[in-house]
Amino acid sequence: MKPANIRTAAAAALFTVGMGLIPTSETQAAGAGCGGASWYALTSKTASGERMNPSRLTAAHRSLKFGTKVQVTNKRNGKSVVVRINDRGPFIRGRVIDLSKAAASQIGMVRSGTASVCYQVINS
Repeated sequence: MKPANIRTAAAAALFTVGMGLIPTSETQAAGAGCGGASWYALTSKTASGERMNPSRLTAAHRSLKFGTKVQVTNKRNGKSVVVRINDRGPFIRGRVIDLSKAAASQIGMVRSGTASVCYQVINS
């Protein structure tokens, strides 16, 4: 890559992080991070092609490979759940993962709708 292109790529990455499109924690380590989580219970097709099932322990993440198992821990109460990544998202600033309703229920965040969580890749 030419020096001018390197500067342009670096500026674009900083702009993207600064605008909140990619949380800083994800730029540091794609295998772990902390931030906001929300849940969803649609029955439409996911980005992986399978139908979303709110009763399964699944989640959406912006960049982790489909099929990756991730442990998600609610920072408020310490409850954890292991989910499988099968969709893309979330697309809201500050959020790092979207959980199925079943996963959100296991970590006690259905009523609030959102929670502050940390996640760790278990296998990819």
